[in-house]
Amino acid sequence: MGENRMGYVKVASVKDVPSGSMKGVEARGKPILLANLSGKYHALGNVCTHLGCLLSDGTLEGETVTCSCHGSKFNVKTGKPVAGPATKPEPSYPVKIEGNHVMASV
Repeated sequence: MGENRMGYVKVASVKDVPSGSMKGVEARGKPILLANLSGKYHALGNVCTHLGCLLSDGTLEGETVTCSCHGSKFNVKTGKPVAGPATKPEPSYPVKIEGNHVMASV
């Protein structure tokens, strides 16, 4: 395809992730959590760094996603853990909007 690793790929339509919500998507074979915070989209790894549960099965409150398995909390803007048991950050990915498409660089 000729795209380098910083190339953007479509991960969702803007209507798929309303403000204050999140959605699990896949991009280039990677599970991604896409969150919309007041119209600003953020993308991070969707697999909890504690024991591998999907963060998209958890809850989003403000800038924090809470894993449904053991309660680890991550900042969706940075991927950094806010509360354990997880201690490793999630990878975070740049996001941009093109038309009605949410694009992430993974």
